[in-house]
Amino acid sequence: MDDAKTKEAQYQVILEAAQERGVERFGLRSSESWYEDPKHLVFRLSRYKFVAKMLSGRRHVLEVGCGDAFGIRIVQAEVEKLTAIDFDPVFIEDVQQRMVPRWAFDARVHDMLEGPVPGSFDAVFALDVLEHIDPKDEKLFLANSFASLDPNGCAIIGVPSLESQVYASPQSKEGHVNCKTAPDLKTLLQDYFHNVFIFSMNDEVVHTGYHKMAHYVFALCAGKR
Repeated sequence: MDDAKTKEAQYQVILEAAQERGVERFGLRSSESWYEDPKHLVFRLSRYKFVAKMLSGRRHVLEVGCGDAFGIRIVQAEVEKLTAIDFDPVFIEDVQQRMVPRWAFDARVHDMLEGPVPGSFDAVFALDVLEHIDPKDEKLFLANSFASLDPNGCAIIGVPSLESQVYASPQSKEGHVNCKTAPDLKTLLQDYFHNVFIFSMNDEVVHTGYHKMAHYVFALCAGKR
């Protein structure tokens, strides 16, 4: 490998990078997706791309329920600082083991049902998290998620649509106890923000189309109450 040469010189840097710092690996969840159904990894990364562009230029962003945080670099590239939390130590340990200096961020174990994250943030986002929260706990979860937001902070919440669940896999259905229709998600979040903008998503495409045909729903929130 040390003596290997690519046929096109511009690709030699790829070998040199692998020799210098090794080859990076997937996270726990992303690895399973890549093996079982690769297109789902594309969908997930597209959700991070949407968040990244909406939050571009933010000072300090909080991700709630980061899982293996595999897509988080897409957001990091657009913001000054990022903190990620998850209530499962298994995922946070995996994240920390894969951390590299260039893309370092604060990853910590925290259960949002036990209280807000200490600190101050000008944006917060949660992708594929709210649907796992028992409906009786959703108001506590959201109140704690938004408690550390600056007065001018914003939030993005993304969930699978309720309408999509007839097509969900058994594994997904087992954890999805609180999916929302677009109108229901908007109504819920209007208790916390003056402005809630809804986007639909099908596969990797975000749009403003008919929400009942969307597989996924984004709420972009601003104007904290």
